[in-house]
Amino acid sequence: MSLKENKAIVRRFIEAYNKRNLDVFDDLVATDFVDHTHQQQGLEKLKKIFHAAYIGFPDLHETIEDIIAEGDKVWARLTYTATHTGEYLGLAPTGKKITTTLIAIYRIVNGKIVEGLFFSDQLGFLKPLGAIEFTEKGKKLFSEEVK
Repeated sequence: MSLKENKAIVRRFIEAYNKRNLDVFDDLVATDFVDHTHQQQGLEKLKKIFHAAYIGFPDLHETIEDIIAEGDKVWARLTYTATHTGEYLGLAPTGKKITTTLIAIYRIVNGKIVEGLFFSDQLGFLKPLGAIEFTEKGKKLFSEEVK
């Protein structure tokens, strides 16, 4: 696969989950896909992660800011926005709108995404949902920069 083709696969993947069309994953993702971030393996487990996100954040949307390919890997810097209007990981809806950055690294073999590694601003994501609170020292260090 060319670098251009690999980037097109990642673009189609992101477009598919933005449109809630996870059936397209069958064409783009290997059945034994490895998610290094969530320490899971398998296409169906990947789909379950997205289904849970759609329940908690029905308007979840990712925008590609940068996309780079090298060899069999594609890196994407994404901005995602979502409003917490449903239960997510046991957290009751807060109505809070989240905007954060995600760095995703995909490995592609024979036209399929076989591995993914994802880095995001978990502090900026979890704090507005009430999942974490700063200690007194943290409040002094960060004031209200992370809401």
